[in-house]
Amino acid sequence: MNTVSKRILSFMVLATDAISVSACSNMSKRDKNTAIGAALGAVGGAVLTGGSSIGTVGGGAIGGIIGHQVGK
Repeated sequence: MNTVSKRILSFMVLATDAISVSACSNMSKRDKNTAIGAALGAVGGAVLTGGSSIGTVGGGAIGGIIGHQVGK
Protein backbone atom coordinates (compact mmCIF):
# COMPACT_ATOMS: atom_id res chain seq x y z
CA MET A 1 0.00 0.00 0.00
CA ASN A 2 1.51 3.32 -1.01
CA THR A 3 1.52 6.52 1.01
CA VAL A 4 -1.32 8.18 -0.89
CA SER A 5 -3.59 5.16 -0.39
CA LYS A 6 -2.80 5.11 3.33
CA ARG A 7 -3.66 8.78 3.67
CA ILE A 8 -6.93 8.36 1.79
CA LEU A 9 -7.84 5.33 3.90
CA SER A 10 -6.96 7.20 7.10
CA PHE A 11 -9.10 10.15 6.07
CA MET A 12 -12.04 7.91 5.22
CA VAL A 13 -11.82 6.11 8.56
CA LEU A 14 -11.62 9.38 10.47
CA ALA A 15 -14.55 10.85 8.55
CA THR A 16 -16.66 7.75 9.18
CA ASP A 17 -15.78 7.74 12.86
CA ALA A 18 -16.52 11.45 13.21
CA ILE A 19 -19.96 10.98 11.70
CA SER A 20 -20.63 7.93 13.87
CA VAL A 21 -19.58 9.67 17.08
CA SER A 22 -21.56 12.83 16.30
CA ALA A 23 -24.70 10.70 15.89
CA CYS A 24 -24.42 9.41 19.47
CA SER A 25 -25.64 12.49 21.30
CA ASN A 26 -26.80 10.53 24.33
CA MET A 27 -23.31 9.22 25.12
CA SER A 28 -21.50 10.54 28.16
CA LYS A 29 -18.38 12.63 27.69
CA ARG A 30 -16.24 9.70 28.85
CA ASP A 31 -17.87 7.36 26.31
CA LYS A 32 -17.29 9.86 23.51
CA ASN A 33 -13.66 10.33 24.49
CA THR A 34 -13.17 6.55 24.58
CA ALA A 35 -14.68 6.12 21.11
CA ILE A 36 -12.66 8.99 19.64
CA GLY A 37 -9.46 7.73 21.27
CA ALA A 38 -10.03 4.22 19.94
CA ALA A 39 -10.69 5.49 16.42
CA LEU A 40 -7.66 7.75 16.35
CA GLY A 41 -5.49 5.07 17.91
CA ALA A 42 -6.60 2.51 15.31
CA VAL A 43 -5.79 4.88 12.46
CA GLY A 44 -2.46 5.79 14.02
CA GLY A 45 -1.58 2.15 14.62
CA ALA A 46 -2.47 1.24 11.04
CA VAL A 47 -0.40 4.05 9.59
CA LEU A 48 2.61 3.45 11.81
CA THR A 49 2.72 -0.29 11.15
CA GLY A 50 1.95 -0.17 7.45
CA GLY A 51 -1.60 -1.49 7.76
CA SER A 52 -0.81 -4.38 10.08
CA SER A 53 -3.88 -5.87 11.77
CA ILE A 54 -2.05 -6.17 15.07
CA GLY A 55 -0.92 -2.55 14.86
CA THR A 56 -4.46 -1.38 14.11
CA VAL A 57 -6.03 -3.34 16.97
CA GLY A 58 -3.24 -2.42 19.37
CA GLY A 59 -3.49 1.26 18.47
CA GLY A 60 -7.26 1.17 18.93
CA ALA A 61 -6.95 -0.46 22.33
CA ILE A 62 -4.32 1.98 23.55
CA GLY A 63 -6.24 4.95 22.13
CA GLY A 64 -9.44 3.77 23.82
CA ILE A 65 -7.70 3.47 27.16
CA ILE A 66 -6.18 6.94 26.84
CA GLY A 67 -9.52 8.43 25.73
CA HIS A 68 -11.26 6.79 28.68
CA GLN A 69 -8.77 8.26 31.14
CA VAL A 70 -8.99 11.73 29.60
CA GLY A 71 -12.76 11.66 30.07
CA LYS A 72 -12.55 11.73 33.88
